[in-house]
Amino acid sequence: MKEKSAEDYGHVLKYTGIFGGVQGLIILIGLVRNKAMAVLLGAGGIGFNALLVSVQNFASQCTNLGISFGAVPKLSELYEQGQRQQLRYYLQVVRLWSLIAAVLGFTFCLAISPLLNNVTFTWGNHTLHYAMLGVAVAMSAISAGEFVVLKSARQLGTLARLQILTAIASVVLSVPLFYYWGQSGIVPSIILVSGCSMLATVCYSYRRYPLQLRFSKRHLRDGLSMIWLGLSFVLAAAIGSASEMIIRSYLNVEGSLGDVGLYNTGYMITITYAGMVFSAMETDYFPRLSAVSKDVAATNETVNRQMEVSLLLLSPMLVGLLMMLPVLIPILFSRDFMAVVEMAQIAVLAMYFKVMTMPVAYITLARSRSLSYLFLETVYFAVLAISIVVGYRWWGVRGTGLAIVVAHMAEWAVVWSYAYWQYKYRSTRMVARYVIIQMAIGIMAFCTSLLAEGWVYWTSEAALTIVSTAYSIQVLRSKTHLWQSLRRRFGSLLNS
Repeated sequence: MKEKSAEDYGHVLKYTGIFGGVQGLIILIGLVRNKAMAVLLGAGGIGFNALLVSVQNFASQCTNLGISFGAVPKLSELYEQGQRQQLRYYLQVVRLWSLIAAVLGFTFCLAISPLLNNVTFTWGNHTLHYAMLGVAVAMSAISAGEFVVLKSARQLGTLARLQILTAIASVVLSVPLFYYWGQSGIVPSIILVSGCSMLATVCYSYRRYPLQLRFSKRHLRDGLSMIWLGLSFVLAAAIGSASEMIIRSYLNVEGSLGDVGLYNTGYMITITYAGMVFSAMETDYFPRLSAVSKDVAATNETVNRQMEVSLLLLSPMLVGLLMMLPVLIPILFSRDFMAVVEMAQIAVLAMYFKVMTMPVAYITLARSRSLSYLFLETVYFAVLAISIVVGYRWWGVRGTGLAIVVAHMAEWAVVWSYAYWQYKYRSTRMVARYVIIQMAIGIMAFCTSLLAEGWVYWTSEAALTIVSTAYSIQVLRSKTHLWQSLRRRFGSLLNS
């Protein structure tokens, strides 16, 4: 039993580390691409690219039918139970609906391109640019369908390679186009990168599960439950986008565009950094949780182990981020953004609540409770918007950091309460112990950032980072074969 527990912890640690590392690599590759765009296209080109990408994401969000989430519970259950015949049938259902989503996305872009041109530009005619994005949206829909197939079949190494390949393709294909064509190469680069991602995903997926072109009305009917669950996710994402738009509009009206920029910077650097750990949730954790969602004991065990590993990995990173923010902000941006340091340091505390909330929140998706998921997400975004209005009015940009913490605390309380009563979720003493110890270290690091300066600041923050890291390593070492694995690998390197 102890051996099985170590293997389970090792699995969570392994794939959280893998996809966290992949996410970190993708961020670094993105920085290379952004630097190339800044040199070759200038600020105007970056703005044009950002506008087109935001439209592409919006179109995909409105037309992808939520297949990337809606299909996972059923596929994971069939794969876990070894029902190969039914699995292959349901794969046909997913592929048919992915094709429908692709057609919808392409048509949607064609339909709204004249409107977008009139709304977003006061010069030139960019209708064709927006229409051409329909090709990228359609290919992204096909990719998403095959991606969920690989995800549910536990092809986690393949998924990691695909994410890295797409990131590299975004640099290799885009930079030459920017160099030779300038801003005219932006739309072709978006299409080429989407095409490269689609071809690679399709090749891997079809090799595992060959395409079978036999569709019927039954395939359409049997996909409706998947679409219903996915649509709630799409609607929740739309509500999130609307709340962010309201927040930015409020900050602009009550303050200035500079305050909007500071808020965006603090929010982005905090959420993106923590996302290196959270990236494994959707890819590895969600399919595993979906496969055992009908077993209360197995669900609790899966959730708690994911929470423990995520908390132990993320906590030292958060303390280190708190320490390094005064250095990172001017390096990544400029000294004009130093005013965001305090806001970001406050917002870091919200990530402790986020890491306790996300594993539990996925139970609702794994159980296919679409309306419940929509309700929980709506509560969070409503609290976030209200908190930021109040926080900014009383304490300015610094208050928005406090508002983010309040919103995540409220989300944690609501999600845990709902899971307790609806799904019989129960936490463990180990989770409580890790939360108390690591959060206490984080709060001490935050207080140090407020009260200390100079060598006292750096010495104290470094000591707290070391303590948090040492504690996490000690716990993970006791629960997994991590230490033995590292010794074997180090020994093989010395002997080679």
